[in-house]
Parts: sequence; C-alpha cells; structure tokens
Amino acid sequence: MSNVSLDDKTMARQNGIVQPLLTDLYQITMAYAYWKSGKVNDVAVFDLFFRTNPFQGEFTIFAGLEECLKFLQNFHYSESDIDYLRQTLPSTIESAFFDYLKDLTCKDIILSAIEEGSVAFPRVPLLRVEGPLIIAQLLETTLLTLVNFASLMSTNAARYRMFAGKHISLLEFGLRRAQGPDGGLSASKYSYIGGFDGTSNVLAGKMFNIPVKGTHAHSFVTSFSTLDDIQCVTLPHAETQEQCNLLEKSLDWRNRLSLILDASPEEASDGELAALISYARAFPSGFLALVDTYDVKRSGLLNFCAVALALHECGYTAVGIRIDSGDLAYLSVLARDTFKKIADTFALPWFAKLTIVASNDINEDTILSLHEQGHAIDCFGIGTHLVTCQRQPALGCVYKLVEINGQPRIKLSQDVGKVTIPGHKKAYRLFGADGHALIDLLQRSSEAAPEVGQKVLCRHPFQESKRAYVIPSKVEHLYKIYWKDGQITTAPKPLSEVRERVQASLRTLRQDIKRNLNPTPYKVAVSDDLYSFIHDLWLQNAPIGELS
Repeated sequence: MSNVSLDDKTMARQNGIVQPLLTDLYQITMAYAYWKSGKVNDVAVFDLFFRTNPFQGEFTIFAGLEECLKFLQNFHYSESDIDYLRQTLPSTIESAFFDYLKDLTCKDIILSAIEEGSVAFPRVPLLRVEGPLIIAQLLETTLLTLVNFASLMSTNAARYRMFAGKHISLLEFGLRRAQGPDGGLSASKYSYIGGFDGTSNVLAGKMFNIPVKGTHAHSFVTSFSTLDDIQCVTLPHAETQEQCNLLEKSLDWRNRLSLILDASPEEASDGELAALISYARAFPSGFLALVDTYDVKRSGLLNFCAVALALHECGYTAVGIRIDSGDLAYLSVLARDTFKKIADTFALPWFAKLTIVASNDINEDTILSLHEQGHAIDCFGIGTHLVTCQRQPALGCVYKLVEINGQPRIKLSQDVGKVTIPGHKKAYRLFGADGHALIDLLQRSSEAAPEVGQKVLCRHPFQESKRAYVIPSKVEHLYKIYWKDGQITTAPKPLSEVRERVQASLRTLRQDIKRNLNPTPYKVAVSDDLYSFIHDLWLQNAPIGELS
C-alpha cells in the first residue's frame, strides 16, 4: 500500500486547537503510570464505537475521519506543552518521562476505519487504533471529540435531508446559535456532509468550499423609513446599460398589482419598499428579499412583486422571497398563488417559479407538519435545532481497550449493553437478495471472510437464542487502513465525495429502518466463533460469588 502525502490544497488546514493537550488530564497521568510500570513496549488495540443510535433513530452517519488523520499527522508535544506539564503535574514525576513525551509521535500507530460518510451502527467500531499502549491511550479523548460531534451533526443533517425530500433545498443558518465559533464551523462542515446544500457561514465556505447563501435581516428593512431614504433610484439596464428609474417603475407596478391582488398600496410600507428597492439595486441579479418584517399579505408580497417586476423591465430576474415568521404553510401557499396569478396575468412564466425560502426555528417535526398541511416552500433555512442537535446533544462514542500484547481484553458490567466485544476484529456488511444491507457481522480477525452465496451463522453477541443464517448476495469489508508507518495510507475523500457517500450509503438501507416513527432496528451480529470467544472470556473474568 503506497503512502499518501497530502498538501494544504488537498486537505484543509487542521484546527489550531486540536493538539495533544486537547485531552483529559487522566490520559497523561495514565501515560505516566504505564511508563513507570514498564509498559513502554506494550502493544494495544482500542475500538472507538457507540452503543445507541441518536435521535431515536436506527442509523448513524460516521464523520470526522479526516480531522483524526490530521491530528495523527501533527501529533507532537511542543516545548511549551512540556513546560506546562512540568508545572502542572505532581513534582514527583520523573524528568525522564517528559523527555519521553517530547519524542512521541504516531509513527507506530495503525488506524483502521470505516469509510467516512458511511452509515454505521451500535457496537461496530468506527475506528480501530493499534500500536504502543501509551500513545494509543493518549489519543483517546481527542479522537472521541473529533468523531462524536462530527457523526452526530452529520446524522442530524442527514435526517433533515430525508424528511425534507430530495427536491427541497436545505441551508444551514446556525452560526449565531452554535456552541461557540468551533461548534459553528463544525456544524457548517458536517451539515453539508449530511446533505445540506449550503451555509450562511462565510468562513466555512472559504475553509471547506461549501456554497454560501444568504439574504438580509429585518434590520435592513427597518433601517428605511420612507421613500426619501433611497439614495439613488436608478439602475443600468442589464443589456442596454440605459438608466432605469427603479423607484418609478416599482411604484407603478405596485399600483397595477393592487388591482389584481386585492391589496391596497396605502397599507403597504413605503419604508419596506425603499429597503427592497435599495437591496435590488445592490443585487439586481440575486434579488431574494425578506417579506415578513411588517405583514406578508398586506405589505411584503406586494412590495416584493412590484420591485421584482420593475427589475424585470430593467433586464433582471428576481430570485424569490424569504419568510421568517407566521404560518409558514399558509403564507407560502399565498405567496405561490400570488406568483402564479402575476405570471398568468402578465405572461411571465418564470414568475410562478420564484423561490420561496422559509426559516424560523424549524426542526424535523416542523418539516413533517408542513408536508402534512401542504406548503409551497422550495428551501428551508435551518439554524438552532440543526447545529445544537437539540433532540440529542451528544452521541456517546466510547474508546475501549480490546487487546493488549496479543491477549484479548473484555470489560464486564451488570448492564449487558456496556460489556465490550473483545479482541482484534473485522467487520463486514452483508446484503440481502433485494440489494439492501441486511446485517453487520463482527468476526475475529483470524476468521475467513464471509463469501457471497455461502451460508453464514450470525448471532446476537449476548442473547443465545437470537441467531440466524444469512446467505449474502454481496459482502462489503468495512475497514480500510488509513494510517500506518507515520503516513496516511488511504487518502480521505473530498467533502463533496463524502457528501455523496452519505446519500449512497443511506440508499442501501430499507425504508423501514429510516422512517421517523418506530424505525426497524438494523441487526448487528457476531460470528459463531466470536460468540463463543466472548462468552468463554466472560466466564474467565467474571468473579464467582459465594452464598452463605
């Protein structure tokens, strides 16, 4: 396998705060205890996985792999890091330990992972980290923070995409409500991966090549009081360059439209009209206006349509409107009916197809309700509920030791859900005759891979009676090695390809697994050999009680 060298153009810059000290203190104190105990040459295997799908759903999108690789690539304790640790850790820590830390890199780590953008399921490791125990331990917290929110955010965005439908555009508007600047940037990146079409976040657009979109705020409209506030009323014609008086044309159109729309020009806000004319002069080819500052029906729609038709006389085509409050279903239908009426009256077919964007605290339930009510919205701008993952603020990935020096390790618990699956494992996705993913199968790495057309016994890892034979029509090996010998060995894919991977991977799931209400759980199983191995190890490690 050839090494892959990635420059800044191929791989976006690493977040400056992602560094070895972005970790929990106990990782470093454990590292010292390992070092002090002579475990420098011990070799460990850790699995990073989650136990439950988020948002009461039955799938998760894996994301964050690219950031993990950047972290491994740049892992190094700086002089200032070492100085800080010397000051912070107990004075009894030997100086040689800090010399050891100073020379640590990830050159001896092997990182295997499922492909970024793939659907993933509980207990199937997203990442497998192999290498010297101390460095593998020190990676834990940072890898978790890089994968947890990325996967949660991508999953949340993918759910919005599913419920909105493929023909509606989705824009992420959440920067101002996100948990800080880094949360806002991550949300923009991973909402795009999950299926959103663009973001309002300009820095995310620059850093990740995400399309940036936006209109204007209510403050732009309220900053104008009268028509006298318009500084310049003319606009060069798009083709002839002759000056068009946009104010005169807009007022003329407002009077003409009032007759066919049963709306009074006297009720419409002149300040709003002044604002829309001024915005149209600034962006004649991208005129998308906010129409709910005062009253959509009595003012906003009338003023917008007047300016849009005036622009048309000047050789430009308006884009549409945004509605940020009120009854979105009713107002969107009203707007569409208005556009259609104008299109028919003035023989302007394009006017009927103007874009209607809706925002205003939208969540999954809002979208589903709007679909039930019937609406005419082309695009949703979604912020708070998306970027803060309000329905579930954390995914809960864990990082568990499953092997040390070739010996499997198991964590036991009275809560069976927290018992780990020990040893170095491989994972396969088995597909049924209908082409859909049927089951994910974990096996010991020493076992032969399942084969197409060959019967495979799949067992629930902890319930003896739950087992079934599967004859796969297709077998997908889930892991690739992405980091080995201090190098990236499989290049992470560009964001646009990861985004496509999400939708392709979701299409492999049956619809009942993806539905909103009571989705069918996707099955994760272990091989018969691994099942026996788990339970033998369980009995070896479980204490034997005594009755008296």
